[in-house]
Amino acid sequence: MLDDHDCIFCIVDWHATTVPYDPREMPQRIFDAALVNIACGLDPDRCTLFVQSAVPEHTELCWALMTVCPMGDLGRMTQFKQKSEQHRENVNAGLFAYPVLMAADILLYKATRVPVGEDQLQHLELAREIARHFNGRYGETFPECNAKLSPAPRVLGLDGKAKMSKSLGNHLGVLETPEALRRKLKPAYTDPQRLRRSDPGRPEICNIFTMHKGFSTADVVERIDRECRVAGIGCGDCKLLLADAIDARLGPARERAAELRANPGRVIQALDAGAERCRAIARETMREVRDRMGLRVAAGKAGDR
Repeated sequence: MLDDHDCIFCIVDWHATTVPYDPREMPQRIFDAALVNIACGLDPDRCTLFVQSAVPEHTELCWALMTVCPMGDLGRMTQFKQKSEQHRENVNAGLFAYPVLMAADILLYKATRVPVGEDQLQHLELAREIARHFNGRYGETFPECNAKLSPAPRVLGLDGKAKMSKSLGNHLGVLETPEALRRKLKPAYTDPQRLRRSDPGRPEICNIFTMHKGFSTADVVERIDRECRVAGIGCGDCKLLLADAIDARLGPARERAAELRANPGRVIQALDAGAERCRAIARETMREVRDRMGLRVAAGKAGDR
């Protein structure tokens, strides 16, 4: 339990297969994702962490939800259009149906709050619509989920154009050294004029300032907000302050990551325990889904089916 919520975190390896990848690298990528999440503060004793493919009910529920999700709704998804442009040689059906699997990830555990960035709000709204369609056809089964946004719900990449993404090469790595962070931040795109044009309280601001809101203390954020509007601080100094703030937040994570790499069994144990718990929850949900959909034969009546 975290903050009075039963928190479940999922390493979404099935989602990762919708774009080209090297299968030989996938196990390490999955392990590294789990390690980084634990190093950054997820405590397996207080929350549940598992790998998506370890719970087959994710894909089973996805199929059930596909039967109530209109194709027109999927065709309007902005991220599908963007990914199709990025991977024109591999615009597959899985990429198109990606949001339905995301809905299954959420609804399988009957989640009511989902931490997402602004770029995922459209997918979350679709998950709500799918739940309504299912409930309307088969009876009340799934609650509607709501978004939980962070203080920096939309962070662009270092190029200041697309969202921060490892695949686009415009990202800051969680476990990167302080030197690497400063080297990457130095040429990062800034738009101080955009900040100066903004009215207080409006989010139309420089991307570096957005990152300050995610990492810096309140007094530093206030200082940047005030001084950048009147050219009281240069972009270089602003980036150095950001690098210091990131290092202060991520330094302990780097240390914990090193400890976990020395004892990988702790990560595997956490994933195994998480999968076991989630399989139990998922089985109950799918039993209810099959009952609702008429896919279970009553005992002793199989011959009458």
